Amino acid sequence: MAADISGGRSSGYVAGIGSVAWQSLARLVRSPSHSRRAEARRALARRWLALAVLTAVAIGLLMIAVDVATIKLMPARGTASLWPLRIFTDFGKSTYVLWALAGALLLVLLLMPRLSGLARQVWIAFGVRVQYVFLSVAVAVLCSEVLKYIIGRSRPFVGGEANAFNFRHFAGNPAFESLPSGHATTAFALAFAVSAVWRKATPIMLLYAVLICISRVILLAHHPSDVVGGALTGVIGAMFVRYWFAARRLGFTINRDGTIEPLAGPSWASLKRVARRALAP
Repeated sequence: MAADISGGRSSGYVAGIGSVAWQSLARLVRSPSHSRRAEARRALARRWLALAVLTAVAIGLLMIAVDVATIKLMPARGTASLWPLRIFTDFGKSTYVLWALAGALLLVLLLMPRLSGLARQVWIAFGVRVQYVFLSVAVAVLCSEVLKYIIGRSRPFVGGEANAFNFRHFAGNPAFESLPSGHATTAFALAFAVSAVWRKATPIMLLYAVLICISRVILLAHHPSDVVGGALTGVIGAMFVRYWFAARRLGFTINRDGTIEPLAGPSWASLKRVARRALAP
């Protein structure tokens, strides 16, 4: 009898996880319902255009006047004293960031069936925000990989010389996947997404993203223009995902002028209380 009860609880728990996952996916792919989504699309298009033009000009100027001079000032590859920077720069590696966010999503999913009532609603709100951050990074990284393949710009000193205009389009070779920087894309997508949800984190996240970009140049993984391109890719990717969520009233709302604002979310204190309740034996 005890085994039957235990087995019933186990199957019920697994079914609960499946139900939560299905409902989460259904909310994400449902038809947009926000009445102001057209205004948000227009505002988003204007911002994208402005960002694209400014960044294109910046990349062009950097390629012509800055890239070669900058990478010539950097220490040689393999310099022993740069090992702390090599460790730090991995915090912008898309694989690590996405796995960490996937782990957070899994934790949200596993604890959800143990909650009910208000505690469950708090945890759902938190899960929506983690889902937004994860998808922001994932979409931006995917776009970055496609652009790398199409553009085919060489990394610094490929071919033995400092050449900012060494391209091999559609090469599919890591040596020619410099623009945009994948680390910069990841860092700025993560920084934008986290800041969009938790505004108080903006200074820390911006500092993190900028330092990741600087580390890529110092380590001769990218030219300065590569990290600027990566930053743009990350921000645009996160902005698109934010619009997707806002149009479906998930974590965000749309103002009359088309700007997107985060909905009031659970405080860290309430999240801690809910987590403790869910983890209690």
